[in-house]
Amino acid sequence: MKKIILTLLFSCQVMAELPKQAAIASAHPLATDAGHRILAQGGNAFDAAVAVSSTLAVVEQQSSGIGGGAFWLLHRAKDGKNVMIDGREEAPSKAHADMYLDKNGDVDRDKALYGPLAAGIPGEIAGLEHLAVNYGNLPLSISLQPAIEAAENGFKAYPRLIKHIKNKEKVLQRYPASMAIYMPNGKVPEVGDLIVQKDLATTLKAVAEQGKKGFYEGKIAELMVSASQQHGGIWTLDDLKSYEVKERQPITTNYRGYHLVTAAPPSSGGIAIATILNVLSAWDLTEMDQAKRIHLVTEAMRRAYRDRSIYLGDPDFVDIPTQLLTHPYYAEGIRAAIHPDKALPSSYLPGIGENPKGQDTTHFSIIDTDGNMVSATLTVNTGLASGFIAAGTGVLFNNEMDDFSAKPGEPNAFGLIGDEANKIEPKKRPLSSMSPTFVFSDDQVAVLGTPGGSRIITMVLLGLLDFFDGHPVDSWVSKPRYHHQYLPDRLYIEKDALSAETIKQLEAKGHEIQASSGTWGNMHAVYWNKQTGEVAAASDPRTTTGSAVVK
Repeated sequence: MKKIILTLLFSCQVMAELPKQAAIASAHPLATDAGHRILAQGGNAFDAAVAVSSTLAVVEQQSSGIGGGAFWLLHRAKDGKNVMIDGREEAPSKAHADMYLDKNGDVDRDKALYGPLAAGIPGEIAGLEHLAVNYGNLPLSISLQPAIEAAENGFKAYPRLIKHIKNKEKVLQRYPASMAIYMPNGKVPEVGDLIVQKDLATTLKAVAEQGKKGFYEGKIAELMVSASQQHGGIWTLDDLKSYEVKERQPITTNYRGYHLVTAAPPSSGGIAIATILNVLSAWDLTEMDQAKRIHLVTEAMRRAYRDRSIYLGDPDFVDIPTQLLTHPYYAEGIRAAIHPDKALPSSYLPGIGENPKGQDTTHFSIIDTDGNMVSATLTVNTGLASGFIAAGTGVLFNNEMDDFSAKPGEPNAFGLIGDEANKIEPKKRPLSSMSPTFVFSDDQVAVLGTPGGSRIITMVLLGLLDFFDGHPVDSWVSKPRYHHQYLPDRLYIEKDALSAETIKQLEAKGHEIQASSGTWGNMHAVYWNKQTGEVAAASDPRTTTGSAVVK
């Protein structure tokens, strides 16, 4: 009898630890609803991730799309497996290191950012099939259905999308297929106007019926390659057919009793976050005044971004010293060189020798009732990417080639400096800042990430530090943000993020501060209390379309 009681008590304890509800936070209500719809049909978090990803590819094309790529960080509850699905874009076979240089050896920014020459071979569709086949419960055809409906029936234009259409109006006007979607009457749409994408629905249906072959081979592939080459691009049918998803072992690190699982190269995010947290782990940040805390965090950011510029790239092409960069002993050396009251000019750091911007990526976070988790960051690079839609497909081409180093020491669209490790090579994947992350402790789990270009890493870091300070999920996603990326040597802050007194103290320590006119990012996070089974979800309240739902 005693054994039966103990067994029942243990079973109840295990049941209590499971999430009582599923939680999804994404950038658009239609995407969040799509994920919950698939869960209700018997799907797991990985099936829901297919639905959320593909729906965002329809309704949030300024940030992601099937013409782009993604990192999906997965935690499978039944065996505790953590893995990163790398669906990052890769350079076409005809790409070369000097492809964006003009006759004077300078980078031609127009070629690097606009039109099909700016596009890498997309990986999102291959990633969605990989998720469904290897981790999901449902066939791809079911999980894609919400996205197909959104493309076929249309969705209402909203302010953030309209802003990007206005910003890229002159580029869109170069391409009739792009104009047909985003400016069908020759005018920028107004809030509430219906955006219908019949060609994109047809492409998604082909994928639903044929899997990734419906995209990378056959009619859709032929249309994309023909359109690319007609407008100066270099895609080939073999480039599409040979694209493969890769499973990467995530970066892991520990911080004051928490275990982190985060993005692996070709993301720079995981290594940078691990380096920064290792440096900060020796200090009790919660006991510090704000100016001192920001100073120390900034100095750690500065050094991690310096390492990013020198060492990081596609691990299939570059020998990355991951063990060194994420080792506590390495952090000790960095920490020893940080002055407690004085900023070190970036020019004093050995390295290579502006203007970070961008919120043009997207993120979502999922926990299902079995404890499966997904943290996914998807991108087409800058807002509305290359501006080029391939006629007959509805596919907006990414402009991810700009994430390579087009010229050593030359900043990309986000002001990030790169070197030989991230130079353009055929079939290589460009370095990314996307940083989907899990945090585990004995009694808590956090799933988070954000868009934001070069600021992704530091925004995720600040969200993590807020979690470590014991604040709820609503706080992580809306915390005022600051950022340093080694070069240019400035401490960027959100508008009204710091008091005048704190700014004065930081300037006295030698920091050059530049305030933004607005806010950054669009963080989406979910939280699970393992003791109670309660879950929570939150989206950055400063954006108009974020959607966090627990049910």
